[in-house]
Amino acid sequence: MFELLDWWNKKSVELSPVLSSAILHYRFEDIHPFADGNGRTGRALSLWELYRRGFDSHHIFSVDEYYWEDRPGYYAALDAVRGSGENLTGWLEYCAEGVRQTLERVWLRVRSYQVKSPEKLVLRPRQEHLLKLLRDHGSMSPAEIWETLAISKQGAMDLLRPLLEVGLVEKIGGKKTGRYSLKQP
Repeated sequence: MFELLDWWNKKSVELSPVLSSAILHYRFEDIHPFADGNGRTGRALSLWELYRRGFDSHHIFSVDEYYWEDRPGYYAALDAVRGSGENLTGWLEYCAEGVRQTLERVWLRVRSYQVKSPEKLVLRPRQEHLLKLLRDHGSMSPAEIWETLAISKQGAMDLLRPLLEVGLVEKIGGKKTGRYSLKQP
């Protein structure tokens, strides 16, 4: 572990963040092959390396989804390193493909919320969830929003206000009968 930490703190910055996160992930898994929990920790370290190295997009992506959807491929890629005399090439390619596919999905999600507004809006996870709810339900009353998200009325308004200001969401109806929906282009 000391050697891995030394490499991570000194040498990993010489590589692309995608490569250093994949190497960190594999090396941690190789050092600590516990029966349970080790994979989550290795994947968390890998993601942290991406964030630490400036690959952070306001925490709107995680490669974990890619690994989860392809569990047999994930385990096969890990095992292939051990079977190839510690040759990391296949593992690095697998991880890079995971990052590519994950970022492509994020890009498609971001584009689906595209707004023509000069203001910059950084969506919090709950705001993204709220936008998905509005898309799926068509419109929602304030009570439906705070009940569905399990937040207070004020919490719902704190989520809605920036979305209203940039024109992503609109209120339809009066004060007591109003509903919120995605603003149509």
